[in-house]
Amino acid sequence: MKLNTSKISVPGLWDAIRAYEGKEFVTKKGLPFTYTIKGGELFTDRRERSITRSTFERAYEKLIQDQEGESAPKKIVGPKTLNLYGAPYIWAVFMGIGLIEEPVYVQQELDLGQ
Repeated sequence: MKLNTSKISVPGLWDAIRAYEGKEFVTKKGLPFTYTIKGGELFTDRRERSITRSTFERAYEKLIQDQEGESAPKKIVGPKTLNLYGAPYIWAVFMGIGLIEEPVYVQQELDLGQ
């Protein structure tokens, strides 16, 4: 996993997330979702509860502390290790807006020439 902090700062994070409102994202388990934003809350079409702006900012700050610098522990490797409410959606949004880069494994059909 690679974190691209040069692309978006913590203060600019919510604006970046707002710019992708209505776009389809996919969780690591392959579940598609879209979201809407109302004030400081993000609502996915798969959940009734919202994920707050402060939760996204906290997740980003946790990633920065975990991934950057000489003494970074690098223990956050996926949504579960974020240990925050809505982590699968936060992770998917961060990937979708380009903050997180990681290999995406897509199952492809084999062309057997038949």
